[in-house]
Amino acid sequence: MNSVPHILTVLDDLLRDASRDDRGALWQLAEQGRELDANLVRLPPGGEVGAHQEDVLDVLLVVVAGHGRIDAGSGSLELAPTTVAWLPRTSRRSLAAGPDGLTCLTVHRRRPGLTIKSSAAPALSYEGGEAPCLLDRVCPACGRLSQDPEPVFCSRCGERFAEG
Repeated sequence: MNSVPHILTVLDDLLRDASRDDRGALWQLAEQGRELDANLVRLPPGGEVGAHQEDVLDVLLVVVAGHGRIDAGSGSLELAPTTVAWLPRTSRRSLAAGPDGLTCLTVHRRRPGLTIKSSAAPALSYEGGEAPCLLDRVCPACGRLSQDPEPVFCSRCGERFAEG
């Protein structure tokens, strides 16, 4: 792979074009061959991501706009523009937006793609492909089917859905 640096997006442009009530991923890193995932996530005023625990990945959260808080076992952490928070794997936390909403950039190691292994040939594996039926809308933690066609977080338990 022969890669060269390039501009992916301009956050000010994305924020200017987003409505006050937009929620979810306003932008996602989608470059082929990447080892990182990054998302610009918007919670509308008063929006929340329920308590959840990420067991595999550390997440870096950078507040780009708005205010909010992270509630964790050790208390609340106040979030404001330019705040950088580390969410270590295995930590239990919830996220709440303030009255103006909250927009943050999250960055973490890329999750491995879905791998399907044949029982007849266990050494073979196939990665990727389209999600069968509505499986991409089923919460990996609690099994709830999301009504949102492109869910980011489960409305029942707060678990992050797999990123496309």
